[in-house]
Amino acid sequence: MAWPGRLESVEEVDIETSRGAGAPVHRTTIWVVVGGGEVFVRSLNGEDGRWYRELTANPDAVLHVEEDAIPVRAVPAADPESVARATEGFNSKYGDSPYVDTMIRDEIAPTTVRLEPR
Repeated sequence: MAWPGRLESVEEVDIETSRGAGAPVHRTTIWVVVGGGEVFVRSLNGEDGRWYRELTANPDAVLHVEEDAIPVRAVPAADPESVARATEGFNSKYGDSPYVDTMIRDEIAPTTVRLEPR
């Protein structure tokens, strides 16, 4: 899959995370957005979200997009420009969803993460 490819339009993806080598692997369904050619995710549960905590501890993860498994690396993106692009992406892509407001709350903005293919 070309990057970011279908991530601009696919409704949901799964992210596979773990705390590190030998730790259990977890798979969680999340929303993903593209802003300025960069791929962003954000934790609905803020810093309490398991996948976010695991991604913070071990930034190597796998993004499952339909039938593709894409190894990714997480980069913290809580800077104002990245947060704004991600928020714009959530509003644009999921604006028709009654749940979009839960993803653009100020209190979870610091959990914005950029994903890069590895």
